Amino acid sequence: MNDVRELLGRAAEDAGQPVISTEVVYARAARVRRRRVAAVSAAAVCAVAAGAFVVPGIAAERTPQTSSVAAPAKPVGNSARAGKLIKLLPAGVGSVEQVSLAVIIKQATPEQAKEHLYGPLDGQYSVRRDGGVGYLVIGLMDAKTLEKKLGGGPRDTDLCKTRTGEPHRTDCVSEKLPDGSELTIWSDSMNYGDGGTPQWGPELVARLSLKDGGQLVMRDSTGFEAGTAQGPLLRTPPLTRAQLRTLMLRPELLVRK
Repeated sequence: MNDVRELLGRAAEDAGQPVISTEVVYARAARVRRRRVAAVSAAAVCAVAAGAFVVPGIAAERTPQTSSVAAPAKPVGNSARAGKLIKLLPAGVGSVEQVSLAVIIKQATPEQAKEHLYGPLDGQYSVRRDGGVGYLVIGLMDAKTLEKKLGGGPRDTDLCKTRTGEPHRTDCVSEKLPDGSELTIWSDSMNYGDGGTPQWGPELVARLSLKDGGQLVMRDSTGFEAGTAQGPLLRTPPLTRAQLRTLMLRPELLVRK
C-alpha cells in the first residue's frame, strides 16, 4: 500500500528515541489504520531523507502570533529554510515558522528532534493566520532511497482509490505533466475514527511522482487538536488547491542535478 500521508511521518508516540525524524512525528491518526494494513510501504519513507538537519530555535520560548489573511507571509523565529519557503508562498498565507512536531506534540528535546532531510525545503512549518495554526509538511525522496525502503515491492499507483478502513479521498485529481512526472492532489478529512491524540483536522495532500522514480509529497493541514496544540484549527488549509499545485511544481523544492 502506498499511503502518501504516511510518507511524511509515523506517529509522534516514538518521540524520546535518540533521534526523531519527520517520519515519527506527524500522523498519529494513522496508527490504527497502519496496524490493519501490515505492509512495507512507501508510507514511511519520504521524510527520512539523507542529510541531518537540526530544527533551529525549537527550544526558544514562543509567543502565539496571528496575521491577517491580507498580509504577506512573513518569517517567525530563526529559520533559513522558512525564509526560502516564504519567498515561494503567495500573499495572505500567514506567519510561517519552521518547527518540529516532535517537540510540539511530544515535548522532545532539540537533540531528539534532529531530522534527516533530503530536499532543499523539506521540513515541518507552522502557519499562523486569524488566530489558528495549520501546518505545511514537505518531504522529498530520491528513487534509490525510495526503492530501498520499499524493498522492491509493488507500488499502488492509483492514489485516488479508496482503501479499506479509510475515508473516501475526495476531489482527487491526477495529471500527467510535460516532463513525464505525475501530480496527484486530494482532500483528506482525517476522520479515521481512531480517537487518538492529536486529532488532525482536514487537509489537502499532494504527491509528485518524478520521472526518475523519486517522489515529492506535501501535507497542507488545518492543524491538530490536543493539549499541546499551538492554536485552534485553521478554517481552511494554509494553501488553496491551486496554490498547493503551484508550490508542488516549483523547482526550488527539488534537488538540482
